[in-house]
Amino acid sequence: MTFSNRLISWYLENKRDLPWRNTTNPYKIWLSEIILQQTRVAQGLPYYIAFVETFPTVFDLANASEEQVLKLWQGLGYYSRARNLHKTAQLVAFDLGGNFPTSYQELLKLKGIGTYTAAAIASFSSNEPVPVVDGNVFRVLARYFDVETDISSTIAKKEFAALAYEVLDKRNSLQFNQAIMEFGALQCMPKNPNCSVCVLNDSCVALQKNKVNQLPVKLKKTKVTERFFNYLVFEDEHGNSIIQQRTEKGIWHNLYEFPLIESLIEFTEKEITDEINKVKFFSNEIISINAYEEKSILHILSHQRLKIRFWNIQVKGKLENAKSKQSIKKRPFPIVIFNFIEKYF
Repeated sequence: MTFSNRLISWYLENKRDLPWRNTTNPYKIWLSEIILQQTRVAQGLPYYIAFVETFPTVFDLANASEEQVLKLWQGLGYYSRARNLHKTAQLVAFDLGGNFPTSYQELLKLKGIGTYTAAAIASFSSNEPVPVVDGNVFRVLARYFDVETDISSTIAKKEFAALAYEVLDKRNSLQFNQAIMEFGALQCMPKNPNCSVCVLNDSCVALQKNKVNQLPVKLKKTKVTERFFNYLVFEDEHGNSIIQQRTEKGIWHNLYEFPLIESLIEFTEKEITDEINKVKFFSNEIISINAYEEKSILHILSHQRLKIRFWNIQVKGKLENAKSKQSIKKRPFPIVIFNFIEKYF
């Protein structure tokens, strides 16, 4: 039995029952692929269901506001995915008449769709014989064929894509692509896979050479920066607060937040008081400044470690442009701020 036949046979016996596998609708497949980028299936599944229920067609998504899309996306992270999702929906709905492309080359022209996502949508919706190459596929191929190419290098994607195309079942790319990704997720896992029950264990080169835990090779380390965020939760005599939208490019673009002072160190109460007095956000007299929590919250992103502290600042009188707590809750926030609001508002 060939490599591809074994994988497909394993897949048919072991696959998870996931809603996007029961459709060839390119819109729904696209939704699932964008949601599952950098996201585990268990986390992404409720979001997929919510998006399909809220926006059953590409027209529904296109006609929504970006704020509605970001609110529904809240908690998934990598928010550029949501913004690109919305822009692509508008292009498909208004420029392509709602006809979602199903060919690999046409899909590549859409915003937020790279080679992997285009290959996934094309093969899953129309069985086009194009290989998918994601982290799971890198791992399965690197181990089975003993490929030592650094997967973070510039040549890796081409090399693995060529290898994936070579072993692809051209007549059944839909099932093969699903199979190799599922195999990487459930069987050929990153750490300590159970090779004794693997259907490929009699021909896996890495297993024969005792190199399973050494592959795939990834040499490039992600540089992580540390930042200190001080969020100022102003509260006037009506209990209203001020929020603002992050308009600059970078993390959380177009999401909402409280007024922010970023610092090089973790501030004490005296230091944050001095900074607030320097900035002079408004003319209202400050009554008190207190931290909500004794310690800062550590929020880890792919390239950043954020140490976040929320400060309650009571002020006299009425704050200009302040919003009620109920109104604030309707806006899309980064999950760390959303969790704070759920706890204290």
